Amino acid sequence: MTAMMAYSSISRWSSALGVCAIVAIIRPAHADPRAVVELFTSQGCSSCPPADEIIGELAKDPNVIALSMPIEYWDYLGWKDTLADSRFSARQKAYSQMRGDRDVYTPQAIVNGSAKVVGSDRAGIDSAIQHTQKASGVMSVPVTMTLSGKHINVSVAASNAPTSSQGEVWICSVSKAVPISIGRGENRGRQVTYYNVVRNILKVGDWNGSSGSWTVPLENISRDGVDAAVVYVQDGNREKPGPMLGAAYTPLR
Repeated sequence: MTAMMAYSSISRWSSALGVCAIVAIIRPAHADPRAVVELFTSQGCSSCPPADEIIGELAKDPNVIALSMPIEYWDYLGWKDTLADSRFSARQKAYSQMRGDRDVYTPQAIVNGSAKVVGSDRAGIDSAIQHTQKASGVMSVPVTMTLSGKHINVSVAASNAPTSSQGEVWICSVSKAVPISIGRGENRGRQVTYYNVVRNILKVGDWNGSSGSWTVPLENISRDGVDAAVVYVQDGNREKPGPMLGAAYTPLR
């Protein structure tokens, strides 16, 4: 499915949501993944379930951080996506504007912040992972994340690549698996499981190429059903997202 969309602005991701009880432990994140794969998907898109399954497969690979970002622009077709957020649509549009095209559709995967692929094309995603890794700075910055008590400690190392000298650090709260029964629209009568669904996102800070560390209260990202977190550092900014420079994932329970 394709769409041409106009967005007036991208609103700032916000504040504290409900707190979930988490045991006070320290749990290290997976280290040095080679790719971040973002899937723009919709419960109202009949072409999307195969792509959603691929994200489930990629989510099992410790070398890949796979994220589902459900969009809302197909809600008018008869089914309101229960996980969608207009800010994911805005992110997809921002990627399109950075590429200089109007290629916005579902299912669409963005690999390492730079390559677009049809989300149901597993071979294409694997090829894009290999191709984007060759670019200077892509996934070259070590990022670590530890859960300690009611806080997440985030550390981003200094960059060794001269082209990777500025960006932003973001943290996402994630639901690892969300089964949805779809009552209307193109997927009427189907139950689809969505994997690593982003449920909230918060800017941690700016990054200028030097090492940095931040402490994030869990109450700022937690909500019902959230059981993992992802931190990424990305070149550019929210309105002009560039290549992924580094990322980390950790379960919260």
